[in-house]
Amino acid sequence: MTPPAPSRSLPSEVTVRDVGPRDGLQVEKPLSVADRARLVHALVAAGLRHIEVGSFVSPRAMPAMAGAADLFEALGRIDGVTLVALVPNDRGAIDAVAAGADELSATLSASEGYSRRNVRMSIAESLVALEAIGETARTADTPLDAVISCCFGSPYEGEIAPDEVARLVTAARERGADRVTLADTTGMATPRRIDEVLDAVGTDVGLHLHETRGTALLCAYAGLQRGVTRFDASVGGLGGSPFAEGAAGNLATEDLVSVLDDLGVDTGIDLGMLLHASALLRDLVGHQLPSALSTAGPRIPATNGPGGLR
Repeated sequence: MTPPAPSRSLPSEVTVRDVGPRDGLQVEKPLSVADRARLVHALVAAGLRHIEVGSFVSPRAMPAMAGAADLFEALGRIDGVTLVALVPNDRGAIDAVAAGADELSATLSASEGYSRRNVRMSIAESLVALEAIGETARTADTPLDAVISCCFGSPYEGEIAPDEVARLVTAARERGADRVTLADTTGMATPRRIDEVLDAVGTDVGLHLHETRGTALLCAYAGLQRGVTRFDASVGGLGGSPFAEGAAGNLATEDLVSVLDDLGVDTGIDLGMLLHASALLRDLVGHQLPSALSTAGPRIPATNGPGGLR
């Protein structure tokens, strides 16, 4: 089936970074390195070319992320695929680079309350840590993405001023971030808030959206209409922050890709193969997944073999 031409108001193509192997699995019962590698390979087979694989944090703090270096070693270099490591500090950045990460991701927060609970640092201290990570990334010629939590609201402070988010975006770039991603960590974004923040920071950012209040796909479309071309999503819709009560999973990769396919926006991802990866994930974690497509399937069933929609 020939996909429709994209609407003139939408980008012709976008990049989807799947964060399922990291953000999705961090709150699940720990899986073996071999099983996590199976999931990454399934995502690669579906056409994902940007995948957050794991995080170099203390296994005591995040047992599900133990063995990150072993995981990168098991995966090796994959042609055309960027394998991302989340790092909390310079030590983690050094270890991730040594393990072969193609890109580093580091977090800070627009919410002081969330920052202290998540990374046990103030916003100012997080910026100092980011600068050290940035120096390591530059030395290793490894791209760095700064992910700013709670850009669209915080369970601790409520609304976050768009100008404050813009200040942090600038500060992150000054401290070595090659890219910046705005995260709706606890699902407080609405299309209005997406517009207000993008008015302040511009559209050269990624969006990382959560489904806590059922608005992730709606907010992704609002960002798409504004010209945003980078989106984080998690296969199966797994994820959530362990540091914010009630925070739900991420925008599901398969739900996002299904809508983008229908809009004629190219992702390079095969929806049928992505649903195979989602089914594998369901089997690995041993429970149903939050994503709608993992339950209902695509709106038009595949007619061209197991690869899915054509």
